[in-house]
Amino acid sequence: MTKNWQDTRDSFQVVDVRKLTGNFLPMVLNKATEMRVGEGICVVQSFEPIPLYSALADLGFEHTTDRVSETEYRAYFIKNEARDAAAPAGMDVPLKPTAILNFKRIDDELADIVVHFWELIWGKGDSAIDQKTKYLLSLANAVGAGRMRQATRELVKAYADGVTVEELDELFALFAWNHGPGTFASQIGPSALFGAYKLIKSREQNDVSKEEILRQLVERFDESNPASSTFFKNKLRQDKQHDEPISDSRGD
Repeated sequence: MTKNWQDTRDSFQVVDVRKLTGNFLPMVLNKATEMRVGEGICVVQSFEPIPLYSALADLGFEHTTDRVSETEYRAYFIKNEARDAAAPAGMDVPLKPTAILNFKRIDDELADIVVHFWELIWGKGDSAIDQKTKYLLSLANAVGAGRMRQATRELVKAYADGVTVEELDELFALFAWNHGPGTFASQIGPSALFGAYKLIKSREQNDVSKEEILRQLVERFDESNPASSTFFKNKLRQDKQHDEPISDSRGD
């Protein structure tokens, strides 16, 4: 730990993301990966930026946060340890809760309430249910409610947290049983969720590393893909590669 780093935090680079309408997480993470040990950054947001805490901790950062007013939080991060930005699967969960930014558009206080609710559910240190099981439960609940976008995101996070292909096989068999062949064929089979599942299974059958599979999952099902993004898209993507079905016959 950098000694007395909080005494120098006023000199940190300030990144004010309060007026940004898009996802600010990648921008902050990119800045963080370029920083050296002993350097710091101050992120200003209208709600407590809780999703940043674990992400930057995995990059070697420590943090402290001040609530300046009802609509201003200042989170100070100091880099105490040099770590590889290309973290292995399971080290950091991809697809952060960017939907919180949609609540911010409505009301800053509402966004602050939602982010603390999120922390209670997903950041509980003494949780009786392990995180992997939580992801699978959330995935199954999303499928039951017809929320394939959410289900796809939960699948990616579950895979990053250690879910195996064998577990996914049984889960999708349960979907066929619980929802019936008709619903499975017309709703689940053509979905991004099933595409992500097929990508995982076909890549593992071809001995692709889990780190590479996770990279491909995040690349195909990130916020740029309308089928998994939490942001409204006002035009179709020009890049059609994300919309192509994953075919096992391609041999990749």
